[in-house]
Order: sequence, then structure tokens, then C-alpha cells
Amino acid sequence: MFRSRSWFGGSLWRNKNPHSLEHLKYLYNVLSKNQTVNENNRGLLVETLRSIAEILIWGDQNDSSVFDFFLEKNMLSFFLKILKQKCGSYVCVQLLQTLNILFENIRNETSLYYLLSNNHVNSIIVHKFDFSDEEVMAYYISFLKTLSLKLNSHTIHFFYNDHTNDFPLYTEAIKFFNHSESMVRIAVRTLTLNVYRVQDNSMLRFIRNRTAAPYFSNLVWFIGNHIVELDTCVRNDADHSSQSRLADLVAEHLDHLHYLNDILSLNIEELNDVLIDHLLNKLFIPLYIFSLLPAQSLGNQEKKPSISSVVSLFLLSQVFLITKQKPLVHELAQVILQSTTAHWENGSFVTQTHPVFVAPKQSLEESLDTDNSSSITDKKTDDLGEAISNLNITDEEKEQRLAQENQKVFLEVVVASLDCSENDYAALFALCLLYAVSQNSGIDPELIAGFLIPCLASEAPKYNNWFVQKLINIIADSCQTVSKVRLVTLELAICLLLRLVVHDNKSILSDAHFASLMNAKEESTALLRNYYKREEMFGEMFESEDEELRKKPLNVEWLMMDSNILLPPTGTPLTGIEFGKRLPCGEVERARRAIRVFLLIRSLCLKLSGEEETQLPLTNRNECIQNDTTLNLTNSDLLSCHVIGADGVRNHRFLVVESNQIILVVPVPGQLGYGRPKMAAMLHDLDVSNDKQDSRSLYISAKFTTIGPMVNTKFIFDDSIRCMAAQQRLTKGRLKAREEKLRQMEKLLDIPVTDSPSYNLLHQLRHHHRSQGGRSLFSHRIPGIATPVRIPPISPRSSREVDKDKCDSSSVGSRSRESSPKTPRGSPKMPRPRSEEIQMESISTKRGSIISSTSTVTQEGNTLCEAVASETVSSTEVALSNKETSFTDPPTESSNIKRKGKVETV
Repeated sequence: MFRSRSWFGGSLWRNKNPHSLEHLKYLYNVLSKNQTVNENNRGLLVETLRSIAEILIWGDQNDSSVFDFFLEKNMLSFFLKILKQKCGSYVCVQLLQTLNILFENIRNETSLYYLLSNNHVNSIIVHKFDFSDEEVMAYYISFLKTLSLKLNSHTIHFFYNDHTNDFPLYTEAIKFFNHSESMVRIAVRTLTLNVYRVQDNSMLRFIRNRTAAPYFSNLVWFIGNHIVELDTCVRNDADHSSQSRLADLVAEHLDHLHYLNDILSLNIEELNDVLIDHLLNKLFIPLYIFSLLPAQSLGNQEKKPSISSVVSLFLLSQVFLITKQKPLVHELAQVILQSTTAHWENGSFVTQTHPVFVAPKQSLEESLDTDNSSSITDKKTDDLGEAISNLNITDEEKEQRLAQENQKVFLEVVVASLDCSENDYAALFALCLLYAVSQNSGIDPELIAGFLIPCLASEAPKYNNWFVQKLINIIADSCQTVSKVRLVTLELAICLLLRLVVHDNKSILSDAHFASLMNAKEESTALLRNYYKREEMFGEMFESEDEELRKKPLNVEWLMMDSNILLPPTGTPLTGIEFGKRLPCGEVERARRAIRVFLLIRSLCLKLSGEEETQLPLTNRNECIQNDTTLNLTNSDLLSCHVIGADGVRNHRFLVVESNQIILVVPVPGQLGYGRPKMAAMLHDLDVSNDKQDSRSLYISAKFTTIGPMVNTKFIFDDSIRCMAAQQRLTKGRLKAREEKLRQMEKLLDIPVTDSPSYNLLHQLRHHHRSQGGRSLFSHRIPGIATPVRIPPISPRSSREVDKDKCDSSSVGSRSRESSPKTPRGSPKMPRPRSEEIQMESISTKRGSIISSTSTVTQEGNTLCEAVASETVSSTEVALSNKETSFTDPPTESSNIKRKGKVETV
């Protein structure tokens, strides 16, 4: 909208000093000689105006004589003369730009007074510009906004004339409140707020008596039409094809509400009375609240504009979340929560005011131009509750009211929307509205006590059983296999339930209702068990969803800013809607939903029972070793390596596996056996892979504490033996950590150990592997630690013959029994080697034995058994490398020999 213009241009003053009084005098002579604008001097005048603004800004900070000359010669009068000649948009835009820059950069208060003293600025404000030109409009409204920023208790009198009862800066600006360009509308709102903040009684009285009623009536009509447009967009966008347009409309409504709230927050009683009256009786009640009911139930309102009940609930939620002014929100809440059928006649509330959404009789510009504008009376809007109780009615009407007193028309519609048997489209917004009402500080707690918050009138706190049962039904519905309840709806129901049944951090929920919640918890657990049996990556998925819930708790204010929830619930992720705000798509998303439902309901039950969380999170990443600690690594097994991160920097580190972590440390100078951690990660997060081009290197992907997200880091060891030992150690540690994680989840889901899928597989692998004479897959020791060798009794046969017999026995079971001496049935058997021991024999001998002993492993446990077999291959090298990389072992005589790949001890 703004056209860029160079600040310095032309060669008019090329040989003159632009920052001097002499130069300003020269510019004055140019204006004096070119007071009539024509085609020949347009460019010269534009260049002159630019230079005048530049030198005035310089003079404001450096030379006061510049401003003295400007005021002495009344140079602003030349600006007016130029405007009155209808010189075209080119010159007008430059003149407005010059004025805007001038007033925006003036810092000296005296200079500002001089510029405003002769009333030329007000004359420029009321000039009839050609606003059909977008650029003229943009610079004009920007000029007005800049002037409003200079308003205070002293400068206000330069703009508001008490004698003539005229305020052109304000009255001319508000005429553009409904301009088609959003930038113009925003500038008008900013200007009006700047005006209202000035504490001048005469000026505020003028605004209330002359402009408040026409401005606010036209404003609420404009907002209402905007809402009708928003509702039309929702009705016609079932396929989610107009999300961008809908987002703009919702954002505009939020801007309107924040603007209205800003006015109310100024606590100007004279303005608030008029504004609240128009909002209640010309917008919120007739358009928002009346739309909750079918058109035929509103009498003569059926011919008036209306919106869908879903949009109405959404907009009312925004009102209560943003506005906290008691005179407005309390009366609005009374209408929603306490209005009965007896209170309404032909669609109008039985008070002196009749809520109706109609267009103003005059436009704002017509109202402001009318000299005899009617003033607003000082009578305040009657309190709704008092008006209800003091109605003059007959005995027959009293009997009718008694019969209808329990039919709270709007509240019943809101609560009826909580039914999620078909979908939770309306239920989500009904919960949002009730939540917004319950937490609004402007509403008297007595109005919502017993319904949305605990009632404390009696000895023991009480709650609304009927409403609580509605919330429990939503929670129970979310636990079904085929549920139409979205996760965000479940979270809202839980928030409302906790707000209603928790008092002083203690639950007042009845045993029957708590039993219903425990049944829902059991159903959610049973639902999750089904996915636990099927999903391979269940552990990672479970922790990811748990972490997501902890990082992003429900924020209803942010939820009500999302226009996507206004559209019917969808199950496809192609719409871009967040997972919690739509239905699941596919088996994986259904598993994710089951996890979150379980976590939410389980957390609810723990809070209501007063128990602390002891099982979640499964992994506490805060337990990772921190960089500022010092570790005693005297009894730890270390591997020397070089680490190359994403930045390409190569660092020498020692790799150590402690408990469920992998730690990279450096020695602490002067402290033998101590190391300082540089990086740490959880073992179960690791993903280890070989470097196909370098047998000494490994790629390890993990979430390291000093890096943050999952990264792929290269580890280079001294030789392939150490690389193999590190891979075995990390692989086994990862398997052990993940097995522990599975046991935690099985305990969490009340899965018996014998029924666990992981237990069944691992039990079969262990039994089969032990029957083959192999090692245990899982050990209580840290992987890779060498143990003393248990030497078996001396046999006359050679070790190769023994290995050959073992190989034969593993492939043919009956043949092994025939080749061994027969023993009595009850005689003790020879003890087999412990699974924790690694035989320190020659690698070539063990390699043949391992190959033969693992040749008949079943296909089911093939991968795990191969990992164990490969681990045994390098046992001798690992044992030797332990001394080379140890922080504490003294160097042996053989270790003093220098050889390639050797790592000196610290």
C-alpha cells in the first residue's frame, strides 16, 4: 500500500549544506515562488517538501533557530495552499509523508507545541482527500495515528476545542472503523485507545455525548455482520478447503474482542455504560445467545440474522476467555445459566431493554455530521438478576413460571450438547464455554457455585451430580474401541471435572462416581493392551506420547484461537490439524490415541485418590550424568575413542557404560581414576551401526545431553577389536535397557509376566540357548567385562575334539547322549560354565566352537543369539584392552612396548 520513495533525490541542493538555517531560507523562497502547482513545478515542490522535513528534524535536535524561522514564516500555510489546489495524489502523498515523518521524529516538546499552535494541523485533518487512492488513504491514517501518539493532558487542547465542541482528530478517524483494509481498521483502534487514555473530563464528555452511541452501535453491527460471514464460511466448508479464509475471520473476531476489552479495561465509567449496553442488547444476547435455540422457539426472532449453535458456543467461549469486566460477563453468564422459559416473551427479555440485532438507523458518518445528535442518558443498564426478581406479574403468570422454573432454556441446550454418542463436534465448544465461565474472575462465584465449582454453603462441599455424570460419560465414551471423542475433548472434560470435585487439594467425589472413573481406567487399560501386543515400536511410541502430554498441557485460550476446530471433526492428517484435535487415522494413530487416553485417565484417578506418580515417566532424562560432575571410574571398564560430531570436530574421549547410560568422559587432571563427563545418553535410545568402509568406526545415533535432538555421531576406535567390543557392549546394554522398559510398561498395564509377549520370546530364546550350552542373553554385569576363567577337569581328549563333540551334540541331540558316559538317573550332573564368564582361550579355537554351537539356533532367536556369539569372539581382546584403557591399572611390562593403536593410561 505504501509506495517507496527515496529520501534524498535530485540535484536541486547539490552544492548547498542541507543542514543549515540558510538552506531552510532557500527552501522558503522556493515555496514562495511556486505557490501555484502545475505540471512544471510538481517535481520541484515534492523535492522541497522532503528537504524541509529533513532539515526540521535536524534542527529539532541541533539548532532551535531552524524551528523559529519555520514558525516565523508560517510555512505550514504553504502546505494547506498546496492541498486546496487539488494538485493530485503525487503531491498529496508526499505532503502527508512529510508531515508523518516530521511529527514522528520531533522530540522537543516546545517544537511540537509550535507546530500545533496555529491550528493548521486540524485544517489538514479535515481536508477532503481522495481516499479512493489507497496510497493517500494509507499515509493519511498513518498521519492521524502518529498524531494520536503525541496526545497527553497538555497537547489534547490543540486537537479538542472545548468552545466549538469539535474534535476532528477523533471524529475523522473513527469514520474508517469499518474500512476494507485491515491496516486502516487497526490504526483506527489504536488511535481511539490513545484518545481514551487521556484523562480530560471535557474531552471524554464530548466523546460520550456526541460519538459514543453512534460509534458503538455501528461497531457492534459491523462485528455482527462479520460473525454472520464467519458462520457462512463454516457452513460451506465441510471439506476443509477454506481454512485460510476461516483463519482470517477468526483472527479478526479475536481482534475485535481484544479491542473491546481494552476499552473496558480503561475503566472509564461513562464509556463502559454505553458500550456494555450495546454489546449485551445488540450483539451478544440477540445474535450469540439466541442462536443457541432453534429459530421457531424465539418468536419474532426467527426472521432476524442468526448463526449455528456450534459457532455461537465457540464465540461465547472467546468472550468469557478474553473479557473479565464484571458488569458485562456477570450479566451475560446470568442469561446463559439462569434464564428460564418464563423470563422470555416473544424472544425478548422481560426488562426495559429488548435485545435485538438490527442495523443502526444512521451510518456513523451521518450521525457525526448531525448537529442535533441525541445524547445518551446517564441511566445504567439494570442488573439482570434484580430485574428478574422484581417483575410485576399476575397470579396466573406466577403459576406458569413455577411450572417452567426448572426449564433453563440456554443452559439445557449447552448441557445437551455434551452428548458424544454421534460425535463431539458441539461437545467440545460446550465444554470450552463452561470452562471459560468457571474461571472468569468477573463472574460472582455464587452464580456458578454447585454447578461449575464446589458449593461451600453447607458443612461439606457439594457438587452437581447431574453435570458430573455428564462429564464421566464423556470420559467413559473415550475409552471405547470405536470412539468419536477427540483427545482435546477428553482433556477439557477432565479439567472441568477436577475444577468441580476438588476442594483444598482434596477430592469430594462420591464413591459411586469414583468407581465409574476406575471402570473407565480399566477399560482404557484393556484397550491399550490390545495395541501393546501388536505394535513393534510400542515402547518408543508410549514414551513419546507421555512426553508430549507433559510438554504441552491443554491451554484453552490457545485452543479457542484455532479456527480449524470450527470445522467438523476429521480423521485425515492431510488437513494439517493437530493430532489431538482430530480423529485418529490408521492403526498407528489409534494406538497413539489409546496411549494418551490411558495416560489422561490414569493421571485423573491418581489426583482424585491423592496418590503420587511413581511409575511415570518411564525414562527420567534428568538422571543423565551432567557435565559439571566428577565420576569415580575406578571399577569401570573404559574404551578409548575419538568422537566426530555434526560439527566435524574430532575429540578424544573414553567410552563407559554405567547403569542405563552411555557416557563419554575425559580424565580429570591430578585425580587418578576420576573422569569428567562430556556427553551422555540413555542406552535404550541408542542405534548402533557399523561403518562399512572402516572396521574401526561405529555410527551411534542418540539424544546426547549436550546436543539436544537425536544426532548421528561417529566413533573411531584404535583398532577393529576395540570397535567390536564397543559394539557388543552397547548392543547388549541397549537390549537390557529395553527389556527393563518393557517390564515397566507391563507392570503399568497390569500385564502378567507370563502373558507378556516380550517375556514369552525372551524365555524361549533363553531356554533354547542354554540347552545349546550358550551364554545367557541378559546379565546383571555390564556388557564386556571379563571374568576369571573356570578351568574344567582335564580330559584326555584335545580341546578340538571336545569342540567337535559339542558341535555334533548341538546338531544331533541323540548322538551327543550316546557319545557321553551314561550316568544314573539321580546322579548329579557336571556343573556347566556360568553364563557370565568369558573364556580366555585362543580366538581361533573359540571361533570354531561358537560357529558349531550356534548352527542350529532356531530362526526366531537367530538375531539375538548371533549378537551373543559375536560378543564372545572378542573376549580376549576386550580383556586385554581393558588394561590399556583403564584409568587405574598400572602399566605392565608388556604394555610398555610401543605399538600402533596403543592408548596410554592416565
